[in-house]
Amino acid sequence: MTRSAVPAAERRGELREKLTQAALRLIEAHGLAGVKARPLAQAAGCALGAIYTVFPDLDALILAVSARTLARLEAHLDASAIQPAPDAPPREAARQKLVALALAYLDFAYAHRAIWRALFEHRLSEGRAVPEWMVENQSRLFRRVEALLGPLVPRLDAAQRALLARSLFSAVHGQVLLGLEEKLGVMAFATLREEVERLVFATIRGLEKEDR
Repeated sequence: MTRSAVPAAERRGELREKLTQAALRLIEAHGLAGVKARPLAQAAGCALGAIYTVFPDLDALILAVSARTLARLEAHLDASAIQPAPDAPPREAARQKLVALALAYLDFAYAHRAIWRALFEHRLSEGRAVPEWMVENQSRLFRRVEALLGPLVPRLDAAQRALLARSLFSAVHGQVLLGLEEKLGVMAFATLREEVERLVFATIRGLEKEDR
């Protein structure tokens, strides 16, 4: 089949994939500031105007990269999940899983720092709402934490657990961000892992004490 005979939808899909991969490489090399139309077109091997036949603007392209990053993060968290001993009490099992989840998040951020940071640095133009599919992708991260909080603070209702999960995620994310950017001083990665673990354990102890 000649190139001209390839269905238009398939050609658009191929171009979309090339541009997404090109944007990902540019972010990894230069951060979000590197995602500009001309370098993208060159990296994808297409005309400048062709970008806008598959993406309405560069924000939409960056969101496509972010969706892929979130999928990679979820796969990493799944692969890093632990299974406590079968006879472990529910609270102890939840503690272990919550700490393992936080450490897996740190490991991903460390290994894929540029695209991880882009998830949180990207801002849409004023007045533009984040697409529902992106909100749902992000919410799945919080729901992982919510599920593990159930055995630790059973008195909380679903709405309270959801809020607590976001607060705990924010605390861990902040520590990971500041640690990786050395805003807290130069810190060995092993030390940062210990500090993240300490933070989660301290939070769990506080929650359980409050729940009694």
